[in-house]
Amino acid sequence: MAHAPHTAAQDPGPPPAIARRRVATATIVGSALEWYDFYLYASMAALVFGKIFFPQSDDATGTMAAFATFAAGFLARPLGGIMFGHLADRIGRRSVLIVTFVLMGISTGLIGLLPTYDTAGVAAPVALVILRIFQGLGAGAEYSSAAVVAYEHADENRRGRQGAWPALGLNLGLLLSSLTVTVLTTLDEQTLLTWGWRVPFVASFALAGVGLWVRSRVPESPDFHNSKKKKEEQKAAPQLPFVTLLRKQRRGLLVVLAVSLGYNALSYIFKTFSLAYLSDFQNVSPSVGAFGITLASATAIVTVPLFGWASDRFGSRRVLAGGGIASVLFAFPFFLLLDTRNSTVIWLCLIIATGVLAPAMFAPQGAFLSRQFPPDVRVSGVGTGREIGAALSGGLAPLAALAIVGASVTHATWGVSLILIAGGIVVVIGAVFDHGARPAAAPALRQDSDTGRAADRTPDQDSARVPQDR
Repeated sequence: MAHAPHTAAQDPGPPPAIARRRVATATIVGSALEWYDFYLYASMAALVFGKIFFPQSDDATGTMAAFATFAAGFLARPLGGIMFGHLADRIGRRSVLIVTFVLMGISTGLIGLLPTYDTAGVAAPVALVILRIFQGLGAGAEYSSAAVVAYEHADENRRGRQGAWPALGLNLGLLLSSLTVTVLTTLDEQTLLTWGWRVPFVASFALAGVGLWVRSRVPESPDFHNSKKKKEEQKAAPQLPFVTLLRKQRRGLLVVLAVSLGYNALSYIFKTFSLAYLSDFQNVSPSVGAFGITLASATAIVTVPLFGWASDRFGSRRVLAGGGIASVLFAFPFFLLLDTRNSTVIWLCLIIATGVLAPAMFAPQGAFLSRQFPPDVRVSGVGTGREIGAALSGGLAPLAALAIVGASVTHATWGVSLILIAGGIVVVIGAVFDHGARPAAAPALRQDSDTGRAADRTPDQDSARVPQDR
C-alpha cells in the first residue's frame, strides 16, 4: 500500500517497518487484555454471578439472570460502535484505541469491588448491569478500531495476515481468561464465591496501565491521513460518518451485519453456552469446560495466523464461507460429543469448535470487513454493522439456547443445533455478497508496494477498492 508523503502538518510518525511493529504490538497485546476483561465476565456469568448477584431459587434461574446481564453488554455494543466509530473516522483511530481500552479496564476492575446481593440487595445487580454496559461500550469499538488500524497499515499482499492480528489478540485474551477461570474453579466453592472470583477483575486495573502504554505508541494510519488530506484539499463540507454510511454504503453495512449475526451466534454458543450446559444440565465439573476452552484458545493462537495466511492465499471470503459451512456440518455432532460427559471427548469437541471453526470465520474478518468501506467511514461501517450483529445474536443466542434446553423435560439440544446451522448459513450468505470484492474499476495491474513488481489484482483480493459512492 502506498503511504502518503510525509509533511509536518501530517505528523509523519515512525518509518513504515517500525510503525507496523508498533501496530502489531498494540493490536495483539491491547486486544488480548481488553478481551480478557470481556470474556472473564462471560465465564463468571456462566459459573458465579447467578449465585451471588441474584436471589436464589435454583442454579438454572440464577444463571439465566446472569446471562441477561451478559446480554446487556452486547446491547450497549452498537452504541459504542457507532459513537466511537464516528470519532475514529473524524479525529483518528489512535485516540479511540486508547479511550476504549481505559473504559474497559476501569469498568472491569470496578466489577471486582461490587457488593453481592446478600450485602446490598437489588443495588448489587443494578451496579453490575451498569458496569457491564460500560464494558459493552468499550468493546463495541475495540475490534473495529484495532482491525481497521491493522488493515490500513498492511501491505496489500499481507492484509489477511495483518488483519488477523486483533483476532489473535482476542484469542490470547480468551486463553488468559480461561486459564484464570480454570485456576479459580479448582478452588472450593465457598472460596470462589466469596473472594476468589474478585481477584482477576481487580487485576484489570494493573493490566489497563500496561495496555495504555502500549497503545499510546500506535501511529495514526496512512489511510486516515490521506482521507483527511483529500477532504482538506477539496475543501469538502464536514460530514457525519454515520450519516454518510447510511446514505452511501448500505450494501457493505448489510454484508458486515450478516457475517456478524452468524459468527457471533456460533461463537458464543460454542464457548459460553457450552460451559453452562455442561455444568447445569450434564453435571460436569466447571473445571472441565473451563480447561477445554483453555485448550481451544491455545489451539486458536496457532490456527488464527494460518487462516490469516489462507486469506491472502485463497481470498478472505472463501476462508470465511468455508468456516461457515464447516460449522453447519458440526452443529449436531457438537452436542453429541458434549453429551458423552467424557473429559477428553469434551476437550476435543471444544478444540474443534472454538479452536478451529470459530477462527476460520474470525481470522478473515479483519480484512474482509474493512474492505467493505472507504477510509472516511471504515471504522463506523465495521463497528456499526459488526456490533449490531453482535448485540442481536452474540448476547441473545446463549440466552435463547439456555431457554430452549431449560424448557425441555429431557434437556434436548436439537433446537440449539438449529441455531448453529442458521448462524453458519448467514455467514456464508454474507461472504457470497462480498461488497469489497467488486472494485470500482475493472481489475488492473498494481505495483507491489515492497518489490516494485507488477501483480495481478483478482476480484477476491483484499486490496480491491470500495467506491466512495455506490
